[in-house]
Amino acid sequence: MSKKTAYLILTPGIVLLLFFLMLPLVSIIWPTFYDGGLTFNSYLVFFQDSYNLAILFRTIKISLIVTIIGIGFGVPTAYYIANSPKKWRGLLMSLTLFPLLTNSVVRSFAWINILGRNGIINTALLSTGLISEPLTLLYTEFAIIMGSFYLFLPVMIISLVGTFENIDTEIMEAAETLGANRLAAFVKVILPLSIPGIIVGSILVFTGTLTAYTTPQLLGGNRNMMMSTFLYQNAMALGDWQSASVIALIMIVTTLLVMKGFNTVAAKLDKRGEKYA
Repeated sequence: MSKKTAYLILTPGIVLLLFFLMLPLVSIIWPTFYDGGLTFNSYLVFFQDSYNLAILFRTIKISLIVTIIGIGFGVPTAYYIANSPKKWRGLLMSLTLFPLLTNSVVRSFAWINILGRNGIINTALLSTGLISEPLTLLYTEFAIIMGSFYLFLPVMIISLVGTFENIDTEIMEAAETLGANRLAAFVKVILPLSIPGIIVGSILVFTGTLTAYTTPQLLGGNRNMMMSTFLYQNAMALGDWQSASVIALIMIVTTLLVMKGFNTVAAKLDKRGEKYA
């Protein structure tokens, strides 16, 4: 296929992206930089407000925690699924995908029943006498982390299963033959080879947690606001589209910086120094 033909095939997609994605984005963000002249006043106002900074740092912190926990649980789970017999692999993948078929609102309400004052956890702890009064689990950062982790863990697992399936099982056998135990072989051989899947999965989980609205709103409430709920509040409740546009751009830039950070870490771990996202 010639380059001219390839460009002709790509042209409709590029036009659609420019028209339906880039132009609306520019039309929303441009007023935050232009007010009779080039200005950054809207962003200076945002970063000078300690309340805004607290929401930004909380969002980044929770997103990173969910991503790290997702890696911790997703890697061994995905490795187990990838190395399971074919007759069980399909079933395990179906069970992994099943939560994604349920609306996020329904899943968040399920966590309300689990974490509430009269929820499953408090009821169980009270009945065993471990606590004398219900714990405050709902409308906390902990609740947001648990809900987001449950929401995006399948995404991490799916990203990693394909990576592990493409790693030759004989590599593990070769490492064990050379004297490494199974754990050392996994950590020193298999894990570095799975970095592309980990990076992709981490970016999907981080951006998903960063931009999710339903879970933080239902499980965190207004006392633990995140950037997504803050954006919604400014745009829909207050009608302040200028501030909402500022928040949107900050979220985009934060995502790009984190992607760059993930690639930097991956380049240090993988001596090939490849970029994965």
